[in-house]
Amino acid sequence: MPILQDKTILLTGLLSNRSIAFGIGKALKREGATLAFTYAGEAMKSRVEKLAPELGGGLIMSMDVTQQDEIDGVFAKLGREWGGIDGVVHSIGYAPRESIAGDFLDGLSRSSFMTAMDISAYSFAALGKAARPLMKGRNASMLTLTYLGAVRALPNYNTMGIAKAALEANVRYMAASLGPEGTRVNGISAGPIKTLAAAGIAGFSTMLKNFAAANPLRRNITADEVGNVAAFLMSDWASAMTGEILYVDNGFSQMATGLDDGGVKPSE
Repeated sequence: MPILQDKTILLTGLLSNRSIAFGIGKALKREGATLAFTYAGEAMKSRVEKLAPELGGGLIMSMDVTQQDEIDGVFAKLGREWGGIDGVVHSIGYAPRESIAGDFLDGLSRSSFMTAMDISAYSFAALGKAARPLMKGRNASMLTLTYLGAVRALPNYNTMGIAKAALEANVRYMAASLGPEGTRVNGISAGPIKTLAAAGIAGFSTMLKNFAAANPLRRNITADEVGNVAAFLMSDWASAMTGEILYVDNGFSQMATGLDDGGVKPSE
């Protein structure tokens, strides 16, 4: 039996068939979930409408996470249509381009910092607060996507790294808040994947090449691989896991530099 049979899950951040959200959506659909989708702005509406049928179709709703009334409207509609909700996948993040290139402080501004924090970090907690009444007592699960830049300083990530650090703190505090109601909250820290969002990061092609050369499996990861882990976390198979950040990065985050086949060996 599929591990998400009869589960109702809201999937956000669907931009293209190369997005991590699409890889997650494929896995959720394969495992039996009924999905609903959101888009931010009319420009994104047609994209989601084209992609949703590949993921089983479902409700498609406008949700700009900087607008509380739109967040509230989405969950009010889900309440009317579904009665309750078994999961929310948060695949939303944004920082102005000038704040994620070059020197961190040179690109820093109050407005870009606040924008990144609002869209990339606060939005997850806002979704959790709005979804809370619909998830209570359903063994529900919330999932967000983060990156290694939350815990390490990485080139051309800068302000987004700080927002992701706040997002990971959200995971822990939300897990503590929602746990007594039976809702689990986790995050996936995926390795770099060539998506539309990644296109805004300077030097991303070089990052992919270096990542493949340095991780233990000597290859890049795929959105489908992230999707498989997401489906597990959204399911009852992960019933004892909450407040966790799971790395799906071929082990890259656990390795020290300079220890590859041609580098310095520990015994030296």
